[in-house]
This record gives sequence, structure tokens and C-alpha cells, in this order.
Amino acid sequence: MRSRAFFAVVLLALAGCAAPGTRQVSLPSAPPPGEPGNLPGMEASRVKLAFGAPAFVRKDGAAEIWRYDSAKCKAFFFFYQNGNALAVRHVETLPHGANQAADSSCLDALLARARAVS
Repeated sequence: MRSRAFFAVVLLALAGCAAPGTRQVSLPSAPPPGEPGNLPGMEASRVKLAFGAPAFVRKDGAAEIWRYDSAKCKAFFFFYQNGNALAVRHVETLPHGANQAADSSCLDALLARARAVS
């Protein structure tokens, strides 16, 4: 009986920790669907040949993220291990359209810039 009373007191104490007015932070919404048709599954070496060296690389757990920058947009390539190589699983641009994760005009501009440099 004493143990039940103890647990009741502990539960009441824990309930008091959640003070009214505690602000909850919600997660941002997921990116819109829509992958560029030819990029998912592409190996990292081919992305580097097409787009050049990324402006920024980040490793986050199993993912490797490459960012490419232009004056008007940024493109993010999300790579995951696929056999012995890294392969694109997701591409996103900022800005992007309402119904797509990656804006094709941004990717086209980044490709054209890479061709002009090489």
C-alpha cells in the first residue's frame, strides 16, 4: 500500500513539472515531393563530374550532404551508401516550387556554370 502511495506522489510531482505555458516547438513540414528524374541513384563521382566540386560537404550519420551555390539558388544533394559507392537519394533546392523539392532551373544553372568553368 505504501508503494502505491509513493508512486502516486511521484506521478503528481512529475505532472507538476509540465508547467502551463510551456512552449512547444513543432518540427518544420517535410519538403514537397518531386525528385529530378535523372539524379536519384546517381553515384557521387558522376555528380562531381557534372556539377564540379561542392561548396560545402557535411557528413551526418549515414548521410553525406553536398551543397552547390549560385547567385540565385542553392542545391542540396543527399547521398547514402549504395553498394560500394555513395549515391544520390534526394535532391532539394532553395528556393523551390510549391510542388517540387528541387527546381530544375536552379539545377540547370548550376550545370551550365560547371560546364563554363571546365
